[in-house]
Amino acid sequence: MGSVITMILIVLLIILVLINVRIVPQEHAYIIERLGKFKSVWYAGLHVKIPFIDQIVNKISLKEQVFDFPPQPVITKDNVSVKVDSVVFSKVFDPQKYTYGVENPIAGLQNLSATTLRSIIGGMELDTTLSSRESINSQMEAILDEATDPWGIKVNRVELKNIDPPKEIEEVMTKQMRAERERRQTVLEAQAHQESVVSRAEGDKKAKVLAAEAEKEAKIALAQGEAESIRLVYEAQADGLEKLKEARIDEGVLRLKGLEALRDVADGRATKIYMPSDITKAVSTLGIVSESLGIGDATPVDGSPKPKKQAAADPCVNEETSKEGRKAADVGAVIQEDLESRRKEVL
Repeated sequence: MGSVITMILIVLLIILVLINVRIVPQEHAYIIERLGKFKSVWYAGLHVKIPFIDQIVNKISLKEQVFDFPPQPVITKDNVSVKVDSVVFSKVFDPQKYTYGVENPIAGLQNLSATTLRSIIGGMELDTTLSSRESINSQMEAILDEATDPWGIKVNRVELKNIDPPKEIEEVMTKQMRAERERRQTVLEAQAHQESVVSRAEGDKKAKVLAAEAEKEAKIALAQGEAESIRLVYEAQADGLEKLKEARIDEGVLRLKGLEALRDVADGRATKIYMPSDITKAVSTLGIVSESLGIGDATPVDGSPKPKKQAAADPCVNEETSKEGRKAADVGAVIQEDLESRRKEVL
């Protein structure tokens, strides 16, 4: 009988020991009270508590937690009511403060987040609120982290997930955005038109400058050509005279050339003819004189204007040739005609 009781006691002792042995998981902490008073904090590992004296009053996770609080109605500085949905990232850094600092730390964090959000956004206009999320996040993180230190909570980050303005405000914002885009499009089109006009004007300016330079060079070349042609004509005349001197032409040849010149002057059209003083002797010597000058001939004088020899058409001139080009061609024809006449005079 005694052995049975002993065995029972041993079994009960083993069960009691097993019940009071605890294994704390990683990233967790247990709050231990002894006789109703805080005793210690158990972190990850194997722990044994005293039966009926030590009690585990709280099991706390030390991992970072994400609290997605419901949207909060907030009134901006310009009296626009918006709903703001925020997300808070936090973790417990002191299990003892977390357990004894506040009755419900999560509810306290939620209410503190809502009041802080109203305080910050209440001092901003709607447009500033929509464009200053980073600033709002930083301010909320700093305020919440400082306020939750006595609770053993570390606020790592705060994010504004949504900012929902009223429907009528959304419509106004949509119209404003559309007007801004249309304004930008108009500005861009005006700038493009301005650039195209400036580019076209610069192109016209360069074209006129090039045309003026080309005209100047053409006139210079034309003047140089005319000067060169005159110089060549006089050189040809001088050479012709030199050749005549070298040839030692006799008096008969000179008379014959003189009669040919008279024939060209008369040409059957002249009303007055200047005859040399020795024309009688020339007529008596050369029978061809009377035939050349038409002496004794009753043929009436032709008073019509002497036809001019048409200059050969310039093959380079066509319908697309400019006015200056046609003028240069006409001047070239005149120079050619003058050269021909001077050549005849020399001969």
